[in-house]
Amino acid sequence: MLRFLPLKLGRLYRCLKLLFLVGLFVILLMNTHNLFASFQKNELTDRRFINLNKCPACFGTSWCRKFMNGQVSFETWGRLRFLDVFNVKNVYFAQYGEPREGTRRVVLKRLGSNQELAEIDQKICKRATGRPRCDLVQAMYKTEFARINGDVRLLTPDVVEGWSDLVHCPSQRLLDRVVRRYAETKDSGSFLLKNLKDTERMQLLMTLAFNPEPLVLQSFPSDEGWPFAKYLGACGRMVAVNYVGEELWNFYNAPWEKRVDLARQLMDIAEQLTNNDFDFALYLLDVSFDNFAVGPRDGKVIVVDAENVLVADKRLIKQNKPESYDVWYESRFEECDREACLSFSKDSLCSRVTVDHNYYAVCQNLLSRYATWRGTTGGLLHDPPAHIAKDGQLEALLDECTRPKKRYGRFQAAKELREYLTKLAAASSSATSR
Repeated sequence: MLRFLPLKLGRLYRCLKLLFLVGLFVILLMNTHNLFASFQKNELTDRRFINLNKCPACFGTSWCRKFMNGQVSFETWGRLRFLDVFNVKNVYFAQYGEPREGTRRVVLKRLGSNQELAEIDQKICKRATGRPRCDLVQAMYKTEFARINGDVRLLTPDVVEGWSDLVHCPSQRLLDRVVRRYAETKDSGSFLLKNLKDTERMQLLMTLAFNPEPLVLQSFPSDEGWPFAKYLGACGRMVAVNYVGEELWNFYNAPWEKRVDLARQLMDIAEQLTNNDFDFALYLLDVSFDNFAVGPRDGKVIVVDAENVLVADKRLIKQNKPESYDVWYESRFEECDREACLSFSKDSLCSRVTVDHNYYAVCQNLLSRYATWRGTTGGLLHDPPAHIAKDGQLEALLDECTRPKKRYGRFQAAKELREYLTKLAAASSSATSR
């Protein structure tokens, strides 16, 4: 009886696949007119489609001229609106063209699902009028986003603390950096909030509250060596960032040498975001294979989803000296029945100088045998060559980095793992060049 079970499951899978293809074909037939219209029209020039009509309840306007001039256009599949049902995150690939530079690929983001965007509209309306629907533009001027007006000199921690992960425990130094580097104003470079226009202030504050990813990319730019995608601009509720490359998941079964190099880079990112000359610790709270990408030319690993990044100011922690601030904080490993889950305390991340969270997140969710994603287990460093598996050092370091047996063991394991991966990568590079 049990022998026939795989056959039945195989038939069921083929039937479901056939039904899906038939259903897709029917949808295509029903949408033939819309299909041709989609290819003929550039919807990114439509103010309502990009929600420019909702500004200042939007993310910015710095790229609106490029959108309206037709310099930004969806790639083939992005033009088919009936496929949006599968695009829950509202992330699109597009082409951006400049007369002298030619075209290049960019990524467009609405920074949330349709439901999340509808909910923020309802919240704005309820706070302003008490009703879930209203004139959104007028309502914005009656919310907390407008109360911080031109008379307010600085954006201060007491106003925005807890609005999002970026400002879960903000310092004045961090907020000055966010305002000074805000890209959705012509007069950037000043940390004085009063130098922004009313609409620019509201857009900044809404971005900070709804999804601060653009502000993370602006405040910690790739041009200065931070491992994030480059922010390009926004128009309405459509944000443009530089296309990095294929997502990390596509390299899960890459040659061993390639995976070693990627693992080394991931550990380097964990180190850079934890310890840097600026004394800002950037803790990645959402770590999965989808949130990293790899450059096609340089093979560089980049963080492409920075919505859930908590920034702690180590200088402020040392200055205020909260309880146990100088005691090393160890993240606790916990078994989980979900993919890419992490255990952490935001308050602890905000109150300790020395924290192992980023090492823990990368080791558990990406590198070690505990990593699970899309039904697979084993992590990026699965199935090492026989001589490395026999040696046992790699497995021991990954286990200690993920589920340490010694007190503060993860700190030492992370250091040794970086060194070990660097040595393996160098050996592979040397062997290839011979």
